[in-house]
Amino acid sequence: MDVYEAVDSRRAVRAFSDEPVPMDVLERVLAAAARAPSSGNLQPWQLYVVTGEPLAELKRRATARAQAGDPGDEREYPMYPAELISPYLDRFSAAAAQRYQALGIRRDAPDRPMRIAALNSEAFGAPVVLFCYLDRTMGPGQWADAGMYLQTIMLLLRAEGVHSCPQVMWTMFRRTVSEIVGADDDLVLLCGVAVGFEKEDAVRVRTGRADLTETVRFIGP
Repeated sequence: MDVYEAVDSRRAVRAFSDEPVPMDVLERVLAAAARAPSSGNLQPWQLYVVTGEPLAELKRRATARAQAGDPGDEREYPMYPAELISPYLDRFSAAAAQRYQALGIRRDAPDRPMRIAALNSEAFGAPVVLFCYLDRTMGPGQWADAGMYLQTIMLLLRAEGVHSCPQVMWTMFRRTVSEIVGADDDLVLLCGVAVGFEKEDAVRVRTGRADLTETVRFIGP
């Protein structure tokens, strides 16, 4: 798979099979991803790879919280700006409607937030979840580095025939995650990434992207 194909086929999969991802694949991907850009070569990320019984226990605890209507732990950073404006709000709303329609969750369903949280806390059935942390002393530049690192991982996973789904949702249950992975208080959870093979009968959702003219300006001849 060339890099264009990897980029084009990468999408947030929300229905994984229980087929395990071979450990040698994960190790190969993560070793190669270490070459991701890093300003000053700080390599600020701390990654925890959770599988097997530890992951099953994490899913049980997080799902119990979600089904109980737990609003989650105090946020350490906002998922989105307090007030999204157009065109960002338009893109967000369109993608959310498309995504949750595919999951069979109506927009007006009274239990919609709980059902969404419960699906996320199961990592959509993924057999592997990566948890990316940064030291609290790091700044916006290092958070950008971590984003490039995670994108590199997700593209390399596609080269191995594996799918993924980044999940900021895990920050809602960050204390539960920390209990399982043993992350100390000097670290802040950026997100989780569900990893696995897509279910054969999964409903495939491909959200649209803005036209190039909306997001790119060419300066010069």
